[in-house]
Amino acid sequence: MSQRELSLAQLCATRPVGAVALIRLYVGLIFVGEGILKFTRADALGPGRFEKAGIPAGSFFAYFDGTFEVICGALILIGLLTRLAAVPMVVDMIGALAITKLPILWGSAPLYPKEHGFWDFFHEGRLEVAMLCGSLFLLVVGSGAYALDARLSHTGVSARVKDAAH
Repeated sequence: MSQRELSLAQLCATRPVGAVALIRLYVGLIFVGEGILKFTRADALGPGRFEKAGIPAGSFFAYFDGTFEVICGALILIGLLTRLAAVPMVVDMIGALAITKLPILWGSAPLYPKEHGFWDFFHEGRLEVAMLCGSLFLLVVGSGAYALDARLSHTGVSARVKDAAH
């Protein structure tokens, strides 16, 4: 094997265990942080923003959404029930894109009155798209080896193996 082939093989090698932990880190931290901000910056990011976007019962849904983001984000961060926690976050990001960003395409977004068209939509929706992709990734792949889910499932498997041996 030549040096070039070895280098190409090294460049193409992946370490999915570490990648899953990094995805969990960014998805979990952003959800927890954004959830907290819905409570601490109510006018700009909580009920005020939800009401300005035209969401009925804006206060209720802002705090409901913030609570889910904090709880699910924390679960994702520690890798506990990761797939289950990712489900409402996928719904959350689809809702955020549909309600606050999609109207930018036709120039009628209450939160972005000066923006319209694909490139403004692309720019303003980048975080939601990244969070949607990260959440979908975790939903499909799971929490990875460095997570409580892995420890619990390993413990569960070990206990079942021991029980079956006796």
